[in-house]
Amino acid sequence: MPAPIRLRELIRTIRTARTQAEEREMIQKECAAIRSSFREEDNTYRCRNVAKLLYMHMLGYPAHFGQLECLKLIASQKFTDKRIGYLGAMLLLDERQDVHLLMTNCIKNDLNHSTQYVQGLALCTLGCMGSSEMCRDLAGEVEKLLKTSNSYLRKKAALCAVHVIRKVPELMEMFLPATKNLLSEKNHGVLHTSVVLLTEMCERSPDMLSHFRKLVPQLVRILKNLIMSGYSPEHDVSGISDPFLQVRILRLLRILGRSDDDSSEAMNDILAQVATNTETSKNVGNAILYETVLTIMDIKSESGLRVLAINILGRFLLNNDKNIRYVALTSLLKTVQTDHNAVQRHRSTIVDCLKDLDVSIKRRAMELSFALVNGNNIRGMMKELLYFLDSCDPEFKADCASGVFLAAEKYAPSKRWHIDTIMRVLTTAGSYVRDDSVPNLIQLITNSVEMHAYTVQRLYKALLDDISQQPLVQVSSWCIGEYGDLLVSGQCEEEEPIQVTEDEVLDVLEGLLVSNLSTPVTRGYSLTAIMKLSTRFSSVNRIKKVVSIYGSSIDVELQQRAVEYNAMFKKYDHMRPALLERMPIMEKTSSNGPTEIVQTNGETEPSALESKHPPPVTQPTNQANDLLDLLGGNDVVPVIQTNLPTKPASAGGELLDLLGDLSLTGGPAPAPASSVPAPQPAFLLDGLSSQNLFNDITAAGIPSMTAYNKNGLKIEFTFERANPNPNIAVITIHASNTTEADMTEFVFQAAVPKTFQLQLLSPSSNVVPALNQGTVTQVIRVLNPQKQQLRMRIKLTYTHKGSAVQDLAEVNNFPPQSWQ
Repeated sequence: MPAPIRLRELIRTIRTARTQAEEREMIQKECAAIRSSFREEDNTYRCRNVAKLLYMHMLGYPAHFGQLECLKLIASQKFTDKRIGYLGAMLLLDERQDVHLLMTNCIKNDLNHSTQYVQGLALCTLGCMGSSEMCRDLAGEVEKLLKTSNSYLRKKAALCAVHVIRKVPELMEMFLPATKNLLSEKNHGVLHTSVVLLTEMCERSPDMLSHFRKLVPQLVRILKNLIMSGYSPEHDVSGISDPFLQVRILRLLRILGRSDDDSSEAMNDILAQVATNTETSKNVGNAILYETVLTIMDIKSESGLRVLAINILGRFLLNNDKNIRYVALTSLLKTVQTDHNAVQRHRSTIVDCLKDLDVSIKRRAMELSFALVNGNNIRGMMKELLYFLDSCDPEFKADCASGVFLAAEKYAPSKRWHIDTIMRVLTTAGSYVRDDSVPNLIQLITNSVEMHAYTVQRLYKALLDDISQQPLVQVSSWCIGEYGDLLVSGQCEEEEPIQVTEDEVLDVLEGLLVSNLSTPVTRGYSLTAIMKLSTRFSSVNRIKKVVSIYGSSIDVELQQRAVEYNAMFKKYDHMRPALLERMPIMEKTSSNGPTEIVQTNGETEPSALESKHPPPVTQPTNQANDLLDLLGGNDVVPVIQTNLPTKPASAGGELLDLLGDLSLTGGPAPAPASSVPAPQPAFLLDGLSSQNLFNDITAAGIPSMTAYNKNGLKIEFTFERANPNPNIAVITIHASNTTEADMTEFVFQAAVPKTFQLQLLSPSSNVVPALNQGTVTQVIRVLNPQKQQLRMRIKLTYTHKGSAVQDLAEVNNFPPQSWQ
């Protein structure tokens, strides 16, 4: 049989291939020749064939048929064969193939070989692909080589020990005696691998961390020698002595000094020396400085040292390298809460990064700028951020607008400034703001009584200039409907009043109704505004005519509004002025959490939420009796529900029809999720305000569960206990949506057997965002005095892609900890 071609010739031949098909044909032809040679047990060219096979493997072609040949080469006595065999084993074998276990004995023999290079090959292979079984069998040999005086073997044995510890952590103590003398080694390779080994042991075991803290002075001494040592051509990289070892030592010091005063104190001086003596003109020095900064920030360092670290990051912001600037911004963002004042000194540099061409740097600079906003710099920072909002790419506008809203709400120096700022956002990026921005701004305007005339005038002017920003148009329509009389009368004192007639205002609102730019929601705002003006303007006949036109609108929502408003003009005209009077001052609703974190100047302080009892829900007596009859008698325990979105009466009847005849216990019907009026049994949660309840909630280690997962909608339950009453389980539902379209008008309702009492709090939203971009949460309180197994029937209604969806499900697999 002719001698196979050499590896160099194969590479040259493959590179001449002009197409992928031609290359595949060459590879297949050569693989066939290699297989034939393997079948004939050709020992002469086995090494050459395996080398070619490894090259094909690197090109992405299958080479698994050469695994056993690698083992044969490893068993050979020739070093060249062993070298290719071990290389093939590292590339072609892993833990998933049982073939690798056949190597164990060969590796053991080679670890005890008389030649250091053969021992090195065995250590490299074990450290690369050794399985847990191999590591257990060979850990003793590795530990012996770790104690040898040969620095070539010690550095390889240290890295192999790292792999053994990762695979079998319980073998860690075996290597503890061998680590005693590792740091006294002069060879930098051994020092480097020793630090890697110590780092791995400290990260995996708190006991090892405590044990190795006594090595801090020795590590400090090694680092000091590296800094102070003269030029050494063997270790010099861009004028710095062994930067790789310096970085590794700094990382180990960071782990050892974390949460330990003595260790941190011992390394403060050397960290200051590294920070001041390292050359910053080359990237190598910047890498060491970055690790130094991370170490200073992570240990219990002195305040002056922390300021020095932040100043280093400030210098990074001036670097021409984009990567260094990005790293600096990311690090400052992590430290801004703990060292706010020190970061504030670099505010102008950070704001300049908003003008960077790199989008990732702009995003980090934007996030850091919002983190730096406080009551002292709010005006200047908002000016810069609003300028950024005006000129930034569309992908930044939504996050920037949200950040401006939050900062303005928290630190606004005056109500006029607050309103002006939010209006500026709406006129600049109105199409990108969050859905809750409109009601939040309406609430702000309503509560700023003295600013009503100024606000409605500003919004009217904005409406004349641009009607494409829908949130702006909606807020403007609402304000004109509420305060249109102030606009026409020209009572504005903050700026020169404009002269507007009633007909001009109505012309603008009617224009919104017919504009192609207006969404259905905006048209609803406009029609309602026109209706409200019927009690503020004298042009009632014109308003009647406009409203009657939309009684036959193709938009069902608009049609329903128009029909109801027409009825108010005809049948209930005597009630119209009272129904359309100005909205009262709105109270800001608080979230369902126990505390709200308020951040000021980098410090966090919890402020208790103001909890208000929800207003009692009243219904006519005859309607209540009808509901009770539907449920099968007056002995049904009702569900007490707070602040649910209002639904038509028919929807409540449907729920009772569906749930009222379902008995989860075989006894009386379950309690529906609807508000049934008194007389009713006192609910034991009534005496608890929402603040007290949630301040006394404790996580009870109860596992969460998936209650519903269908059509892309997933409902998860998480559980907590209320401390004052262990019979009360607090269930939080998390609704998520994996489809590509939002689920709107989402309503979750529940029913339980009569032995329980159930209370639903208001949901966080009625829209479940698409593609898991957010969740809707709602809290359920369940009183279970008899400690019976919890059962629940749930009803879900929502609109998806224009279609109404309704589904029922029964939940019986509650974890025992939730009801026992």
